[in-house]
Amino acid sequence: MPKIENRAPRPIARAERQIAEHIATWRKLRGLTQTQVAERADVARTTIQSLERGDGGVSVENLLRVLRALGLLEKIPSALDPLESDLGRLRSEESLPRRVRPRQLTPPPRRT
Repeated sequence: MPKIENRAPRPIARAERQIAEHIATWRKLRGLTQTQVAERADVARTTIQSLERGDGGVSVENLLRVLRALGLLEKIPSALDPLESDLGRLRSEESLPRRVRPRQLTPPPRRT
């Protein structure tokens, strides 16, 4: 049976590569080896290798551990803060619904 590859969409793959490059650059700027970062983050060295290759199979927790070891963790919450975006600021006065139901993307067919 042929192996089916589950490739990430291009924007995701591009972001993985960029994040991988940034993590490797920050590690080198700090003068740390992969082993040192792994020890500080309490993860395996192979996790650091995977992150720096942009493999994409690393858990969010391990990514955050590595970012903390590199002194970058405090930048993540503000990068994801909705109030840092135009849309978030525009809608900040609205109360958010407790649940969001999917919107109908196409109008229903007209009945004749």
